[in-house]
Amino acid sequence: MLQDFAGVGVFFVVAAIFPMVAIGVAWMVRPKKPYSAKLTTYECGNETQGPTWVQFKISYFLYALVFLLFDVETVFLYPWAVKFQVLPVFALVEMFVFIAILVVGLWYAWKEGALEWQ
Repeated sequence: MLQDFAGVGVFFVVAAIFPMVAIGVAWMVRPKKPYSAKLTTYECGNETQGPTWVQFKISYFLYALVFLLFDVETVFLYPWAVKFQVLPVFALVEMFVFIAILVVGLWYAWKEGALEWQ
């Protein structure tokens, strides 16, 4: 039985070694001539002014998570809607369960104030 999985083992070994070899080769062939202009902070062509490490509100992160939740929902809804005519009743029930879970998530986010712009 172990011989059947030899290909999988070889795949994992190659998958572990290949990125390290690629990074090592890139490190060896890259140009190594840093100078002062290369070592400066670059952001949109402007020199930074003031502290560059500033804190941002966690609410932006929450908006992104809620957006991602509903973005993924549409990715799952689209193929289901395309094949709706040929799917059995079980698929309809499953989609209602999926949408119910997402509605509960939206309700929770709304209750916690994650959708309030502050």
